Amino acid sequence: MTSTALKQSLSLKESGIRWLWLAVLVFIIDNGTKLLVMDTMGYGWPNRIEVLPFFNLLYVHNTGAAFSFLSDASGWQRWLFAVIAFGVCGLLMYWMRRTPATNKIANCAYALIIGGAFGNLFDRMYHGFVVDFLDFFYGDYHFPAFNVADSAICIGAALLILDGFKSDKAAKDQ
Repeated sequence: MTSTALKQSLSLKESGIRWLWLAVLVFIIDNGTKLLVMDTMGYGWPNRIEVLPFFNLLYVHNTGAAFSFLSDASGWQRWLFAVIAFGVCGLLMYWMRRTPATNKIANCAYALIIGGAFGNLFDRMYHGFVVDFLDFFYGDYHFPAFNVADSAICIGAALLILDGFKSDKAAKDQ
């Protein structure tokens, strides 16, 4: 049986779909932390909570994408980012369905990205903006504020890169 035929014949239990529990967990943790921030913190810089010499909790809204990309647009970006999130999540779930559950790195990466994308998508659709609150800085330079969903997406992307290197090495060894 070819690898393509094998990937098409995986049962749901054998496929990476069973890793979607991780996406649900990321979604719950992300939304829980955002609700906690919105319920307990005042908005903006004057209300920041200094945690460490390089880290604050800072409740801000982001109407754009990563690093506030397109945040000054007139509102159409909300729908563009929603379509992109649905498309990416659909593609990743398709890949999970075709990936054996034993490929932990790839499936974990897919799940982290899906959970993070749906976490930010929920904010975007419900509030019209994404809640960010993690503020890291060095001196006067502040990295753009982000949230748990953003972290999950970045970790998932890094895992995909790692998995790509592992796959390339395994292919060369054969």
